[in-house]
Amino acid sequence: MRLKLADIVADIQALTSDTNPQSLETFGPAFEKYHHAQLTTVKLPGGSGGREVIVSEYNVLEEVEEEDEEEEEEDGIGGRGRTRYYDIESRALFAYDHVTQKLVVVLILCCFGKKKASSPRSYVMVSQNGDLVKSLLRQLSTHAKEHYPSASYGVYPVKKDSAVAILLVANKYSPNNFWNGRWRSQYIYSPTDSSLKGKIQVDVHYYENGNVRLLTNKPVDDNLSSSSSAASANEIIRQIASVERRCHEELNRAFINLSEGAFRGLRRQLPITRQKIEWEKISSYRVGQDLGGGRGGR
Repeated sequence: MRLKLADIVADIQALTSDTNPQSLETFGPAFEKYHHAQLTTVKLPGGSGGREVIVSEYNVLEEVEEEDEEEEEEDGIGGRGRTRYYDIESRALFAYDHVTQKLVVVLILCCFGKKKASSPRSYVMVSQNGDLVKSLLRQLSTHAKEHYPSASYGVYPVKKDSAVAILLVANKYSPNNFWNGRWRSQYIYSPTDSSLKGKIQVDVHYYENGNVRLLTNKPVDDNLSSSSSAASANEIIRQIASVERRCHEELNRAFINLSEGAFRGLRRQLPITRQKIEWEKISSYRVGQDLGGGRGGR
């Protein structure tokens, strides 16, 4: 998906005959909106675990004190066209340039705690749902490893710390076989009413000698109840696993119905002669002779 956007940027430059990188900054807000909608993943350097983290509207670092903002300018994490994000599990603060689609800088921070000695500067995130977020991360990590070959995930306090966003992204690209696939699920859990709302999006693209694309958007609206944060985290992930399993089953049934229904209906019922082929007499047909090397050895 990132490669496609890079191709679009190259086409824009070719059409406008403008190779000045600053001219592309006007597209920054549109690129940012696209990356947030796609839940784009970026790989952190090896020092941060070498894992891929999610770029989304839920983990944007919006509130920065004036003193911290000056430090960020010095560190290179601030600047035009760059949006600051944080990831709780890797304790990383990073800036992402939506135009160049590259990480700008990564700082190691300590969420829900004190500054580590190796941290470039102090950063502490405070949340009334901190324990729930950490419990959800542990449960979500297990769920992702059990059900997805390669996945990125994140849990973030949202809505002025009144709710928690739970994100999971699984990408699988096979350009040599002309197909790509992405699974995106995002949920908002509200501790006040134990509601779990969100959506599951599946995007599969097959493009060998043509284009076939599957786009699925399944809304989620459930309610849970629990008495403690630890139990609530376990129950939330169990419910998410159940919802995603049902989604997989529905997709499998849809594929079977397509194969036996719609796709079969697209096939020509009779050949151009309007007569059914008697396969036991195929050798008497011209096509059978041609295939068999008849008609003078052709």
